[in-house]
Amino acid sequence: MFKCVDAKGRVYYTQVPPPECLGRETEELSRQGSVLKRSGGTLTPEERAARERERKEKQEREIAEREERRKNRALLSTYSSEKDIEDTRARTLKDNEAAIKQTEKAIATAQKRKKVLEAEKEFYLKKPMPPKLAQDIRNIEVEIRTQQGLLDVKKKQVADINAKYDEDKKRYIELTKGTADSRR
Repeated sequence: MFKCVDAKGRVYYTQVPPPECLGRETEELSRQGSVLKRSGGTLTPEERAARERERKEKQEREIAEREERRKNRALLSTYSSEKDIEDTRARTLKDNEAAIKQTEKAIATAQKRKKVLEAEKEFYLKKPMPPKLAQDIRNIEVEIRTQQGLLDVKKKQVADINAKYDEDKKRYIELTKGTADSRR
């Protein structure tokens, strides 16, 4: 059986959907009268757009929720305590500091090499400088700029590292306190 309501509000119960209900919502009923299936009527373009927007928003929310659950599981499986987070932060900062020192050392070495090349360049003030020397000077200047850029990045990473572990610690506390509260 089919049940539908026409544009004038009249209700129809028939074996086949009546022409008066064409494009309107129709319900397919079981022998006992319960609704088995609903088929929507023809939607206006605005209704279709609204329904599509709702579907996309729901899908985006579900994706965000799944990603959040994945991150939470990863966080809880990575750290067993707040101390683990602090220990990992300390190791990461120590590694970053070692990289900073290594880069500073590379810059100092390159600057010493540049001074030697500049001194050698003085020898050629009145005669043409050999192409190899000119190329070596350009290369060492590029190396110093590159290393300086790397050093700047490594120094900026300290704040990023601290922010990341602060956020991890905050989420860890929220997740574990929620778990502890639910156990009580």
